[in-house]
Amino acid sequence: MSQLIDRIQEGGPVFMIPLVLIISIIVVLFIIALLGKKKLMHVYQLIAHLSLFGMIWGFLGSTLGLISAFDAIESVGEVSQPMFSGGLKVALLTTVFGLITFLIGRISMLVLTIKSQMSTPVDAS
Repeated sequence: MSQLIDRIQEGGPVFMIPLVLIISIIVVLFIIALLGKKKLMHVYQLIAHLSLFGMIWGFLGSTLGLISAFDAIESVGEVSQPMFSGGLKVALLTTVFGLITFLIGRISMLVLTIKSQMSTPVDAS
C-alpha cells in the first residue's frame, strides 16, 4: 500500500488525486448499480463519462509532465541517463493511472451491460 501512495506522490497530486477520486467514484457507482439503487442506464452513462475523463486527465498530466521535464533538460543542458529515465517514469505515472481508471470504468460497464441483458426477458416470438 505504501508503494501505491509513493507512486501517487511521485506523479504529482494535481493529477493523481483526482484520478484516485474518479476511480473511487466509479467503484461506488458500480456497487450502487449492482444493488439496484439507481437507474442502470443513468449510472452506466456516468461511469462512461468518468472513465473517459480519467483517461484524458491522465494523458494531460503526462503531456504537461513531459513538457516541464524537457524544459528542465533544455535549461540544464546535459542530463544523465538515470535522471532522464526517472523523469520519464514520473511523467508516465499519470498516464498509467488514467488508463487504469478507464479500464475499471469499462469493466464496470461491461458487467452492468451483462446484468441488464440477463434481467430483461427474452422475446420468444
